[in-house]
Amino acid sequence: MLLEKLIEEAIQRPDKVVAVAASEDHEVIHAIVMALERDLASFQLFGDKEKTLSLLKEFNLETSDKLKVMPCYTPEESAVKAVQAVNSGQADVLMKGMIPTARILKAVLNKEYGLRTGKVLSHVAAFDITGYDRLVFITDAAMNIAPDLQQKAEIIQNAVNIATSIGVEEPKVAPITAVETVNPAMEATLDAAALTQMNRRGQIKNCYVDGPLALDNAVSLEAAEHKGISGEVAGKADILLVPNIETGNALYKSLIYFARAKVGAVIAGAKAPIVLTSRADSAESKLYSIALAVRAV
Repeated sequence: MLLEKLIEEAIQRPDKVVAVAASEDHEVIHAIVMALERDLASFQLFGDKEKTLSLLKEFNLETSDKLKVMPCYTPEESAVKAVQAVNSGQADVLMKGMIPTARILKAVLNKEYGLRTGKVLSHVAAFDITGYDRLVFITDAAMNIAPDLQQKAEIIQNAVNIATSIGVEEPKVAPITAVETVNPAMEATLDAAALTQMNRRGQIKNCYVDGPLALDNAVSLEAAEHKGISGEVAGKADILLVPNIETGNALYKSLIYFARAKVGAVIAGAKAPIVLTSRADSAESKLYSIALAVRAV
């Protein structure tokens, strides 16, 4: 499996520290225990000390030299302290535990101690799909609702940065639309054409962007050839840029539930990678997300 290979590559790198906000979450602790068993990273757990220690005991882990439990009285306090740990360099990755996304992002975006860079924050998911010889990245399925052209350019750049950090050289990016031709009545196709030109002019760097492309001719060489579409990206896309969050969310969940694909995901665009998984994500998915974040640092 490609995500298993990603874990092995992350293990070979110098040890990284993950700061977890509101660590008293069963699946998060399960993923952390799995990561510690494989020596993937060290962890600072900010949260309810009693509940966190109880969960660690449930997984037969009470002490480790790669694990520190930092007591906090509220989820908000845990978010602030975890973000401060990353901002100060005590930790390399931020991870969300049992805290609403809005509350942890409030700490991330704090002007004094947060992780702001001035860039758009975006969700980047790496899928390991049976039958594919490469990871397929989907962005943005969780953060940006209806990004405009400039936001899409930044979302692409964030995804490219993540992909290149784990060894994908000059990733191929397909802005996904319903059709593979420019249609003035379909704004997504206009944006796709503009993004292609921005890439050719050097405004989006270290990748190939070509679109508009429909999903089939972005990922299938046979489909692309059947429609007479050629180029660096057609049939060979590494990164799929979706036009809006509804498309991304549906594609993301379709791959998990219908194709049984494995996935790891991070939030990119901040000073450090953020593991911001859903409560519904499995411990395995959280483990892959930790590996992706650690590998991307």
